[in-house]
Amino acid sequence: RVKDLDFEYPQILVRDGKGQKDRVVPLPNRYKSALRKHIDTTLRVHEMDLAQGLGEVFLPDALARKYPNAAREPGWQYVFASGKLSTDPRSARIRRHHLHETRVQKAIRSAALASAIHKRISSHTFRHCFATHLLESGYDIRTVQELLGHADVSTTMIYTHVL
Repeated sequence: RVKDLDFEYPQILVRDGKGQKDRVVPLPNRYKSALRKHIDTTLRVHEMDLAQGLGEVFLPDALARKYPNAAREPGWQYVFASGKLSTDPRSARIRRHHLHETRVQKAIRSAALASAIHKRISSHTFRHCFATHLLESGYDIRTVQELLGHADVSTTMIYTHVL
C-alpha cells in the first residue's frame, strides 16, 4: 500500500510477507525517483476513480469497520494497482485490485529475457540475491535474519553456503 513506503527514512514496510510476517526493508535511493513517479501516476488514477464514484480498495473487515473511510484514502491504495476495475466477489463493489501475482511473474520473466538472462527467475530469486549480497557485503547474520523476517537464524544460515 502507498502508506507502507517511507521516502524520508528510506524503507518499505512489507506486510504479510513470507511466513505471514511484517518486516521493514530498505528502500534503495536509486529507486526512489522512479517509485515516486509511479506513485504519482497511481494517485492520479485514484483521483479519476474517485471522480467516478469509485476509488475504493479492499480492506480486511475489522479494519474497514474501524476506519470506514480508509478504503478511499490515498495511503491505502495499492502501489501496484491493476490497470482495470473489477467487481469484488466478496462485496459486489467495483474496485481496483492490486496486480495479480502472475502479471508480476510475467514482468520479471520479460525483464530477465530482455537482459539476456536465460535462467529461471522469480520474485523469490530477488530475495535470495538480496540475502547473499548482504552477507557478501559484510552484514552480520542477525541483521540479514531480521531483514528477511526469519524466526530462526538457522534458516538464514542457508545463505552462507554461497560465500
